[in-house]
Amino acid sequence: MNSRDRTWQREFPGKEMSVPAAREWARELLAGRIAAPVLDDVLLLLSEVVTNAIAHSDSGRTAGGRVAVRMACVSGDVHVEVIDDGSAVSAPAVRVPDLEEDGGRGLWLVNLLATTWGSYRGESGGSVWFRVAEC
Repeated sequence: MNSRDRTWQREFPGKEMSVPAAREWARELLAGRIAAPVLDDVLLLLSEVVTNAIAHSDSGRTAGGRVAVRMACVSGDVHVEVIDDGSAVSAPAVRVPDLEEDGGRGLWLVNLLATTWGSYRGESGGSVWFRVAEC
């Protein structure tokens, strides 16, 4: 690990108000560490993935639901992982958004802007992670 390698984690309630809170937390940590256009991409993708976790997992459907965000600057990449309470009825999937729809662009944007991304679903929850180059 070099002097620029860092890792952070924070937990947020499974509520819509957590989307701007997660963005602000990430902005405070990453501003000045990475180029402004890269920061913009990270914040956009983080917002989309946290929104999806709240909208499509038990994190946003059950009382006391939580969403955890892990962020790391490692070897030139920003790695972001959003961990939720899982879902028995949905799984992350990229879909081509309809131009008339207000939503549905989250993972499409992640797929478009991230260097790489993936998801994991287990018995106790799930996560979606992505990497953006230049940290």
